Amino acid sequence: MKRALITGVSGQDGAYLARFLLDKGYAVYGTSRDNRNNAFENLKMLGIYDDVNLISMSVTDGDQVRSVLQSSRPDEVYNLACQSSVGRSFEVPDETRESIVDGTRVMLETILHVDYSIKLFNPASSEIFGETPSPANEKTALNPVNPYGEAKAEAMRLVTEFRQREGLFACSAILFNHESPLRPTVFVTRKIIDSVVAIANGTSEKLYLGNLDIIRDWGWAPEYVDAMWRMMQLDQAEDFVLATGRSFSLQEFVEVAFRSVGLNWTEYVQVDESLNRRRDLGRSCGAPRKAMKQLNWNAKLTMPDIVKQLINAKGTEL
Repeated sequence: MKRALITGVSGQDGAYLARFLLDKGYAVYGTSRDNRNNAFENLKMLGIYDDVNLISMSVTDGDQVRSVLQSSRPDEVYNLACQSSVGRSFEVPDETRESIVDGTRVMLETILHVDYSIKLFNPASSEIFGETPSPANEKTALNPVNPYGEAKAEAMRLVTEFRQREGLFACSAILFNHESPLRPTVFVTRKIIDSVVAIANGTSEKLYLGNLDIIRDWGWAPEYVDAMWRMMQLDQAEDFVLATGRSFSLQEFVEVAFRSVGLNWTEYVQVDESLNRRRDLGRSCGAPRKAMKQLNWNAKLTMPDIVKQLINAKGTEL
């Protein structure tokens, strides 16, 4: 039986990845900063709470990381724990950098000393590219424009350095936006879906949004964790862009969401410029050709399908 350690197991990707690996027959160990104060709602929603071996651990505490690696003895580590909100990264840049950069460095150094054979997965982000007027691939220059993107770019450089200098199996997935019913409420996609369902149920509230012209490549999170696992099964570690290859504006996302419940979005949405994010990307799109060729992976669901899935997931509330 293979053993996997997932840091940040209570998050969206961590929970779906845990379910995926359990279905593959893995023994799954998952960490959060403090198990006693974490309800692990996502694991419970997926029905796997009792199947994951849960451990308290801070990814920036070398002694804790060493202890967990020694006790869980993983074949694979998926290092997903970090501050994951771009907007919040402007408010807490030091915390963002610590959780992403320092957490990655500690994990790499500890694996090197505890068990050189452990494979490491690092979640990079499309934010490392900044604007992508043309779809970004693995060779696109890095040009982050926010603290989150800057931290993710530096963490990815660390992973590449340890792979090339030390020979560790350490890979990075450059993840474009990916959604699911487990998305936290701080994300705009969750805000939109929750508001659409509330309005469809008769509330008189309006949906206030910032820039509707931003363009994103939205994928489906359960499909992306499949690609993460495929990356870890390669003989040699490589980095991959994970994206759908199709981009849509936020306005199109809103239109599809309201149309799916039989409403006209223009009657319920108001633009509030105070919600515009500093240095927000105008366009973000990925080119997943390498993943399609080498991992035999491609995203089946794109934005219109994803919106319908998200609305259906809240169908009991309609």
